[in-house]
Amino acid sequence: MMRILSGIQPTGRFHWGNYFGAIRQYIDLQNGQDTAFYFIANLHALTTIRDRDLLARNTFDAAIDLLSLGLDPERATLFVQSDISAVSELCWILMTTTPMGLLERCHAYKDKKSKGLSADAGLFTYPVLMAADILLYDSNLVPVGEDQKQHVEVCRDIAGSFNSSFGDAFVIPEAYIVKDTAKVPGLDGGKMSKSYGNSVEVFEDLKLQKKKIMGITTDSRPIESPKEPEGDHLFQLYSLFATPEQTMTLAERYRRGGFGYGEIKKELVTLAETFFATARKKREELLAKPDYVKKILADGAKKAQKKAEEVLTRIKKSCGIG
Repeated sequence: MMRILSGIQPTGRFHWGNYFGAIRQYIDLQNGQDTAFYFIANLHALTTIRDRDLLARNTFDAAIDLLSLGLDPERATLFVQSDISAVSELCWILMTTTPMGLLERCHAYKDKKSKGLSADAGLFTYPVLMAADILLYDSNLVPVGEDQKQHVEVCRDIAGSFNSSFGDAFVIPEAYIVKDTAKVPGLDGGKMSKSYGNSVEVFEDLKLQKKKIMGITTDSRPIESPKEPEGDHLFQLYSLFATPEQTMTLAERYRRGGFGYGEIKKELVTLAETFFATARKKREELLAKPDYVKKILADGAKKAQKKAEEVLTRIKKSCGIG
């Protein structure tokens, strides 16, 4: 049986870009015949969050949000990264055989250095911890978008480097490229991101969400002017929530002209609220049952720990420290 593994950082509340760009597709994968492991990557989040209470709250919120959005603990294993201490031990073992040049070429480190920003050792060795996350569970498939393929390629290189020294100890994973990953624009037309201040949270207060949607940046063409829907970020956001028929009808309205962007924004407000209504209701229910959520995470950690110990024991024996 194939094992799928994916992690998500609790650096803030999930926004539309997180959901349509990744979470929706990853949750869909739990419905196949494969074993799915999903973890909340709080150790990775330490490279950016320096507030203890915020990190703890974000981690628990991420669990509630994932469950609300459809992750089923009966079909997938959900756990918190730091609950599996073996991942830190494996990370050190992997660092002893990982070439420095490989890490120096990784995107996150290169990007930060190119901007003149300081980069700590955590950011530099981040890809090694990511490799440990993947390799610790004998993962076969790692679902990623096309722009994240390098993460899995680096993991394969790290595993290959270890295997060349100590024998074929690791299962070499494959990247599972999610084909229908949505490109989600922000409110200003750029890529939606918390750091850019142009995002809409999935479970945001509805009044604040409406205010953000009504403030989406648009051009100043007259109402009567025809408009091309292709490349228009308001049209793209609308399409995320609309049916194919609704999207086609809106495209025709754009090309015909004679409407104001405010009309479309009001429709988007309604569509978005309706789309996530069931998830919002479930989230309210889960907020009232924190012990139930904690049990799901504890059960997931127990299952993940069992596999992690099996793999770590094998790896330690292979390199002479077991």
